[in-house]
Amino acid sequence: MSPSDTLDAEALYCAVLDQIRAAYSVDAFSAPDGVAIAGIYSGGAWIAARLAHDLGASGWGVINVALHRDDYAKKGLHSEASPTSLPFDVQGRRIVLVDDVLYTGRTVRAAINELYDFGRPASVELAVLVDRGGRELPVAARFAGGTAAVAADASLVLERNADGRFAFHVEPRGGN
Repeated sequence: MSPSDTLDAEALYCAVLDQIRAAYSVDAFSAPDGVAIAGIYSGGAWIAARLAHDLGASGWGVINVALHRDDYAKKGLHSEASPTSLPFDVQGRRIVLVDDVLYTGRTVRAAINELYDFGRPASVELAVLVDRGGRELPVAARFAGGTAAVAADASLVLERNADGRFAFHVEPRGGN
């Protein structure tokens, strides 16, 4: 059975949402200078948008990590990626950084570098649907829906259905 057969992305989302609700006060996200949500393009941005809605956040942002990736020269810019958009002041702000899958930690490192281009946050906490292990950098998620074992030559890819629901599928590395 493949991870996409056993990983219920909707259940993982609910687990992350519950963990965040337990960690913060009811109005932490709706206050003008409250906790901000920033999602890493693209899966993390989808999750961030839904979290912002479900947590009553006053706003949320999208982080494009392309210019801070250590493989930028090889991969270049994704043709459909939108630029970073953070409609809140990063300086001194508590931020929940959101991504779909945590693997090596390199994307998270790039996202934090991008955040610091906009200011110095008070803190950054990571929320992910799935932690698949395989870390190359000392990065850990405070909020994680679950873990999954995925072959090193495969990618776990989040899909967003027309109704906004999430699902995972596995594809060979380099296929995305």
